[in-house]
Amino acid sequence: MTYSLDFRKKVLSIRSKEKLSFAQVARRFGVSVNSVFLWSKRLEPRRTKIRPAIKIDREILMEDIKKYPDAFNYE
Repeated sequence: MTYSLDFRKKVLSIRSKEKLSFAQVARRFGVSVNSVFLWSKRLEPRRTKIRPAIKIDREILMEDIKKYPDAFNYE
């Protein structure tokens, strides 16, 4: 979930005004500690993914479905 830029600024401004730790401000606003830490390093949200998209060869996928028709996605 991407938080708005205004919300991110608000969280960081309260952190600096009240001299709270990352954990304290994260608990107060109900976000993860890692999110607050990353916002302190880079406020703007990323526009693209860092990792490349993973593509499955269609022929290999169809062959696998024929071999294991009852298999679930997580298997």
